[in-house]
Amino acid sequence: MAIDSGTAGERYARLFRKAGVYLAKGNLARALDVLKEGRELAEREGHPKMAQLFAAEIERAKLPPDSSSD
Repeated sequence: MAIDSGTAGERYARLFRKAGVYLAKGNLARALDVLKEGRELAEREGHPKMAQLFAAEIERAKLPPDSSSD
């Protein structure tokens, strides 16, 4: 059973915030777990664009801190 778009948006936002908290605390492994959970949820619910956003954040989180600055 798919979740409606409003509920899906809230869930995705909650997962992004949760991952952000873990990243801010320096817990990369847990942040990656949360982002992967979000990607899997989006794939399962048929939201490919959201799955791509989670995948992009996973890759970005893996970058060394100094390479993320412009």
